[in-house]
Amino acid sequence: MKHSVYLAAVCAIICNSATGLAADHTLTSPDGRIAVEINDNGGTPSYSVTYDGKTFIMPSHLGLQTNGADLSSGLTLSEISPVEKISDRYTLTNTKKSDIDVSANRAVYTFSKDGKKVMAVTFHVSDNDVAFKYTVFPKGETRSYVVESEASSFRLPEGTTTFLCPQSGPMGGFARTSPSYETSYTVDDTMGKNGWGEGYTFPCLFRNGDDGWILISETGVDGSYCASRLLWDDKAGEYRIGFPQPGEMNGLGSVMPGIPLPGDTPWRTITLGNSLAPIVETTIPFDVVTPKYSPSKRYEPSKGSWSWIIKMDPSCNFDEQKRYIDFSSEMGYNTVLVDALWDTQIGYEKMEELARYGKSKNVDLYLWYNSNGYWNDAPQGPRGKMDNAVARRKEMKWMHDNGIRGIKVDFFGGDKQEMMRLYEDILTDANDFGLQVIFHGCTLPRGWERMYPNYAASEAVLASENLHFSQGSCDAEAFNATLHPFIRNTVGSMDFGGSALNKYYNADNAPRGSKRITSDVFALATAVLFQSPVQHFALAPNNLTDAPEWAIGFMKEVPTTWTDTKFIDGYPGKYVILARLNGDKWYIAGVNAQQEPVKATLTLPMLTPGAEVTVYSDNDSLEGKKSTQKLNKKGEIKISIPTGGGILIVGNASTK
Repeated sequence: MKHSVYLAAVCAIICNSATGLAADHTLTSPDGRIAVEINDNGGTPSYSVTYDGKTFIMPSHLGLQTNGADLSSGLTLSEISPVEKISDRYTLTNTKKSDIDVSANRAVYTFSKDGKKVMAVTFHVSDNDVAFKYTVFPKGETRSYVVESEASSFRLPEGTTTFLCPQSGPMGGFARTSPSYETSYTVDDTMGKNGWGEGYTFPCLFRNGDDGWILISETGVDGSYCASRLLWDDKAGEYRIGFPQPGEMNGLGSVMPGIPLPGDTPWRTITLGNSLAPIVETTIPFDVVTPKYSPSKRYEPSKGSWSWIIKMDPSCNFDEQKRYIDFSSEMGYNTVLVDALWDTQIGYEKMEELARYGKSKNVDLYLWYNSNGYWNDAPQGPRGKMDNAVARRKEMKWMHDNGIRGIKVDFFGGDKQEMMRLYEDILTDANDFGLQVIFHGCTLPRGWERMYPNYAASEAVLASENLHFSQGSCDAEAFNATLHPFIRNTVGSMDFGGSALNKYYNADNAPRGSKRITSDVFALATAVLFQSPVQHFALAPNNLTDAPEWAIGFMKEVPTTWTDTKFIDGYPGKYVILARLNGDKWYIAGVNAQQEPVKATLTLPMLTPGAEVTVYSDNDSLEGKKSTQKLNKKGEIKISIPTGGGILIVGNASTK
C-alpha cells in the first residue's frame, strides 16, 4: 500500500512537470519566463507572479465575498486540473492585429470549504500575460449569489511607480454624467495614493523599476456582471479590485453583481515584460473571450468626417451636413457622423433625405443618440430611444430602412451591472438591424471587439472635444498623445476623433478660441497612433485649401485597420514611436512631448534594407514636409522629432 502511494506521488510530480505545473502549484508560461504560484496559505488563497525570476506581483489575495458564503478565507486548495495547453488562432478586423495566435498554459484550481468545493480559479498564462477568473459553485439548494466584494489584489514590489487615471466621483461633471473615464493621468508617481478618493480606471500601468512594466486591467465584462476599478488599500499596502460607486446611475441599481450558480466572473488581466513592447502589443483582452453572437452582416471599417468637433451644435443642420457629405466624398471617405440635436435641428424626414443624398455620394451616416434614462441630465437629443427596448428597436428599424450605417451613443456614466446590461442590449439589438456602434461618455471596452462583432469603438478618454473647449488641453495634447498607446489604447479601440488640421478650433479657422500648438505631422501621426477601426477625423472642408497638400493627401489614404502592431521606442508622457502594418505597407509613427527633440537612429527590420520610404517630418519650427529617403544597408534611418512635432515613415513590408 505504501509503495502504491509513493508511486502515485512520483507520477503526479512527473506529470505536473511535463505539463508546466510544478509540485508547489506553480503554473508557467509556454516559454517558461512567467511563473505564477498559487497557494491556499492555510485558508487564505493567494497568487504571485515572477518574470525571468524577478518578482512582478508579490503574494496577493484571491477570493470573493458573497451574500451566501465567504469565499476568501477558510479555504483549502483541494484539486488542481491537468494543465491545458491552449493553442488557438482567430481573426479580428477591428483592433491592433488581425491574425492572432494564442499559446498559453491554463489550469483550474479548485478550493473547498468544510469538505465541499465552493470556488475555482482558472489561470491562463501566456508568454507575457496572466489572466484569472473565478467560478462559483452552488451551495445546497442555493442557485444564485450576490457578490458583495472581491478579494483579488495586486501587491507590487517596493519602488514601483504608477501611470494612472483617477476615477471621478458619480453624478458630477457635465449634466451629472460622470464617471465617464475622462480624467487626466499622473505619470511616474508613487504608490500609496488613491486618485481623487475613488480609485483608478482601467487599464493601470506600472513600472517595476528597471525590471520592467506591468499593465493591470479586466476583460470579458458583459451584462452578467459589473465593471470594476482599482483601489488602493493603504492598510494592506496593495491595490485591489473595487466595484462601482453607490452614487452611480443616480444612486439606483446595486454596486454588487448577481450571478447564477454555477457562475463565472470576468477575467482579471496582468500584462508584463522587461520592456514596453508586450504592453503595447498585447492581445490578452481578446484572447480569453469568445464572440457572443454572429454578425448579421459584414461590418466594414470606415473613415469619415464630423462637423461638431470644429463647429459645435449650430453645425448640426441640413445644409452643413450636406456640405460635410460632399467633403467626405472628396476625401474618399465613406461616412459622416451627424452629432447631437439632429432630431430637432434637422428632423427625421429631412434626415431620410440626407441619407439618400449621402448614398448618392457613397457616403453613409452615423447618428448620435443620448443614452438617456434616469442616470443623467444631458438635454441633447435624440433622448428616450436607447434606454427602452421597444423604442430602441423601433428606432433601429427606421435607421436600417434608411441605410444608416451606425450609431454613436453618449452619456452613460456608471459601471453597475445594470449599465453593463444596457451596453450589451444596445449592441445586440443594433446587430439585429445591421448597425455598428460607437460609445461616448462611457466605460472602457473590455474585450468587446471580439465579443460583439458590430462593436466599433469607445471614447473612455479625454478626447478631441477637450481640445476645442480648453487651451489647457491643447497645451497638453502632446503629453496625452504619448500616454494613450501605452495605456488606454492597449486594451481596446479608442474613438478619439482627432487629427485636426485647423490651426484654431472654430468654424472660420480664425485666431480665436483654442489654438492647436502641435504640428500638422503630429496630427497625421496620431491618425496611426490612435487605433480605432471607425475614425471620424476632426477635419473641415476648408482644409482642402488651407492645409498643406501633402497633409490632406496622407489623410485621404491613411488606413483605419491594422494587420500588425510593433512597439519601437518611447516612454509614457515623453515620446512614442510604433509601427502598424496594413496589407503590405508599414506606417511608422511617432510624436514627442519632451522639451528637447527626439533624435534617434531607428532600426526598422520590418522594411527592406536600402529601400526607399516616404517620410513626413518637422523642422524645429514645426514646419512639416514630405520627402523620399532611403534606409541604409542595415535598415536604419535617422529621425528628429521636435517638441509637439511628429514623424511618419511609410514603406513596403520586407518580403524576407
